[in-house]
Amino acid sequence: MIINLISGPRNISTALMYSFSQHSKIKVVDEPFYAYYLTLTGLDHPGRKETIASMSADSTEVIAQIKGLEEANEIVFLKNMAHHHEGLNWNYLCEMYNVFLIRDPKQLIASFAQVIPNPTLQDIGLKHEAELLDFVHKNGSSPPIVIDSNDILTNPEAGLKKLCDDLGISFEQKLLSWKKGAIPEDGVWAKYWYKNVHNSTGFVRQKTSDRPLPKHCQDLYNESLAYYEKLQKFQ
Repeated sequence: MIINLISGPRNISTALMYSFSQHSKIKVVDEPFYAYYLTLTGLDHPGRKETIASMSADSTEVIAQIKGLEEANEIVFLKNMAHHHEGLNWNYLCEMYNVFLIRDPKQLIASFAQVIPNPTLQDIGLKHEAELLDFVHKNGSSPPIVIDSNDILTNPEAGLKKLCDDLGISFEQKLLSWKKGAIPEDGVWAKYWYKNVHNSTGFVRQKTSDRPLPKHCQDLYNESLAYYEKLQKFQ
């Protein structure tokens, strides 16, 4: 069984990977298509050279590696970014359990704007998620599952129990916490991106999550809202 978590940036995808890494029957994989995506786009992300050197950038090879992990493990949990699916043949998604992680676009955009002052629709991932959900809904062997990060943060135990139930897997109490620091499954890019999770031991709402939407991002919010609402309908 493969669980494919599809998320945008500035969400709790890494925390969910840490959570499911505690499960007795699950092997987690951190962003398997990251090197492929960096090579495809030429983007200069922090740790770009290290990332490309650490993993295959050949999507066909990556998919074969994932299938090999499925044969060796009862459950495989992939943490993926929606935009990392760009340019791929999405047919490989059809036999997976695809979980779409969403976040209120006001919070998402306000957070992202702290890093990139003028974010675009491409940056925030909601359009990618909506397109992937359409594909999975029409072609997948299992219906897409949509979860809102706010629901997990408000009541982690209830949110994770529902997710496990939707996936048909057992809930384990140890999913609610982890030891402070890195996990062996972290990608080499973790030192650039995972500071908050490394300092945590469970699901915690960040103090900055209620920052206001910058005025110059209002048009982006208006544009993104339709994609968010489309994803919400599948909750």
